Amino acid sequence: MQRRTFMATAITSALMTRVAQAQDTFEVTRTEAEWRAMLTDLQYSVMREEATERAGTSPLDKNYADGIYYCRGCDLALYSSETKYDSGTGWPSFWENLPDSIATKPDRKLFSVRTECHCRRCGSHLGHIFDDGPAPTGKRHCLNGASLVFRA
Repeated sequence: MQRRTFMATAITSALMTRVAQAQDTFEVTRTEAEWRAMLTDLQYSVMREEATERAGTSPLDKNYADGIYYCRGCDLALYSSETKYDSGTGWPSFWENLPDSIATKPDRKLFSVRTECHCRRCGSHLGHIFDDGPAPTGKRHCLNGASLVFRA
């Protein structure tokens, strides 16, 4: 594939993803200014622009206290500590989310299709779901700690 063709394909894919996001409607919505006022630069980049925090940088990765993980954007309960495990990846990982807490969509940014997960109420990007997790689901919800708030 020629570089020009590759770049055009990548740009088109990114624009289609942004258009699809713009068409999504969520219960909790904010302006860009409101999001920026309530989030750090890293949190905004991860939650609103689908960036990924560096592995091993979130204190939530090694947190195994009993409690619930909430969406930083809208305070929706997302994951229970009962489904958290150490995946060895450097990101908080869970084998299952709480009922009616997340939504998913295809992510085609890295030369393959992954499953992106986001908060179903505000649309904040959480991370990705992979098929290499433990029983009973076999899933690994690999999340950005920047998107989460933990409460014991």
